[in-house]
Amino acid sequence: MLEGKLIRPLFKIFFLSEMSFNRYKDIIEEGDTVILYISPQAMYAIQAQSVIENRKGEKVENVMQTKYGALKISSLFGKPFGSKVSLSNGWAHVLYPTSELWTQTLPHRTQIIYTPDISLIMFMLELKPGSIVVESGTGSGSLTHSMAVRVKPTGHIYTYDFHEQRADQAQKEFKAHGLSENVTSQCRDVCQNGFSDDVTGKADAVFLDLPHPHLVVPFAIKALKPSGN
Repeated sequence: MLEGKLIRPLFKIFFLSEMSFNRYKDIIEEGDTVILYISPQAMYAIQAQSVIENRKGEKVENVMQTKYGALKISSLFGKPFGSKVSLSNGWAHVLYPTSELWTQTLPHRTQIIYTPDISLIMFMLELKPGSIVVESGTGSGSLTHSMAVRVKPTGHIYTYDFHEQRADQAQKEFKAHGLSENVTSQCRDVCQNGFSDDVTGKADAVFLDLPHPHLVVPFAIKALKPSGN
C-alpha cells in the first residue's frame, strides 16, 4: 500500500449545516452528514436532506432503500446521534461521522488509503496539532480527512490533484465537514508545475501518492521548512 510514496526518514516527504469531524454534536439536523450503520459490511454516508431532485428534476421526498427496507431521511431530524432507527423491515444505527467512518463509507473517485495505513503514515510524518502538510494527490480525500483532524486547530493541509472535478468535489466535502479552514484543495499537475508558491518553505511534511513521485522530489524539498522539521 505504501509503495511509491516517500516517507520519512528519507525526506519526511511523504452539505449544508455546519458540522465538524473534530467536534461532536448531539442532534441530527437537516444537511448533516450521517453514517447509517447496519452491519460492519453495510455502512453508508448519507446527507440528511428531506427533499431531493429526481432524474426528471422534480423535488421528491428523500427515501433511502437498504437491504432491510426503506428509511425516510426526514425521520432522522431531531434524533440523537447513536440512535437506533427503524427501517421498514429491520433497523439500523445513525452515527456521528468521524474520519475513520468516512474512510469506510466515502464515495470512491479513486482507490483510497485505509485506516491502518493512514495511522502509519501520520505516525511516520510525526503529525501533530499545528503541522503544515502538503499532499498530492487528493483522490477521494480519505487520508486528507484524517490528517486535517490531526493537525487542527492551527495546522493546515494543502492538497493537490491534477483532476479538476476531483479537486472541486473534495473541497466541497471538506467544507461540508467543517474542515475548510484547515484544508485547501487545488487542481494542479505537481509533476509538471510543482506546488503553489504559498507553500514554499512552510511544510512540516510532504506526502506523495501519485504514479511518478520521483518527479516531485525537487518541488517537495522546496516546500519543506529550511530546518527540515
